Amino acid sequence: MSLGVHRWVFIAGVRRRCSSLALSERRGTIVGMVSWQDVVADAPDFAARVRERFDAGKHKTMATLRADGSPRISGIEIEFEHGQVVLGSMPDSVKGRDLRRDPRLAVHSPSLDPPEDASTWSGDAKMSGRAVFGPSPPPPATEGDYFTLDVEEIVLTRVGTPADHLVIESWHPGRGLRRRTRA
Repeated sequence: MSLGVHRWVFIAGVRRRCSSLALSERRGTIVGMVSWQDVVADAPDFAARVRERFDAGKHKTMATLRADGSPRISGIEIEFEHGQVVLGSMPDSVKGRDLRRDPRLAVHSPSLDPPEDASTWSGDAKMSGRAVFGPSPPPPATEGDYFTLDVEEIVLTRVGTPADHLVIESWHPGRGLRRRTRA
């Protein structure tokens, strides 16, 4: 399924529809949209472990921003399709309205309790970025709002070996993969 990702940007004061482009607010320049496939290409082992965490259960947790700027937590299902992270919501849902108004979001993998030997726990994964609205996929998909994730950060946190510290791996566009530990 191709969602035909597009974003409206302002270039020299003119509103333009740009395919697979995003506006970098920090720099005020246009940069390419970062898809899941970009993460896989840059850090394949890390991406596989993150995807494993997200595939560990059907229901994830997503944070969006309400109109007043306060956070909203919602249940969400995501799919990894055609190199994209795809999210959907029912027609006229509050989380869909949140994302249309302010596309910033964070998604957390299903949380599973660590086993007795915490050093064998595969951890939790988180992704954040911006939702890019796309058209509904062809049938048999249900009606609703569909978005792809323009990735800004992915974090995988697990217990180290020995189980006396955390291992935190993070991936950011332009910086790639970094690893740090925390006691």
